[in-house]
Amino acid sequence: MRLLPNLAKRGGCWFEDGSLKVHLGVDADFRPAHKAHPALLVDGLAALVDRLRAAGVNVVDDEPLEGFTRVYVNDPFGNRIELLEPVRSS
Repeated sequence: MRLLPNLAKRGGCWFEDGSLKVHLGVDADFRPAHKAHPALLVDGLAALVDRLRAAGVNVVDDEPLEGFTRVYVNDPFGNRIELLEPVRSS
């Protein structure tokens, strides 16, 4: 994780891992979105789901999306996040 000084002074942060970069900001009157959400493409979704559930995170399975396995989680602030992985043919 990389914290940029100009974001830190406003409470924001920048998460970075290789080519993945997520910039988060802060709203004083924040209300989590219950329907709108980002989707993150992941490798190893089943193992990630196991780790999340072991950590006490509520993981919600959803109806299939053609070509993908997917679940939803909420971040600690109540924002909905979709995690999806392409279905690989054998």
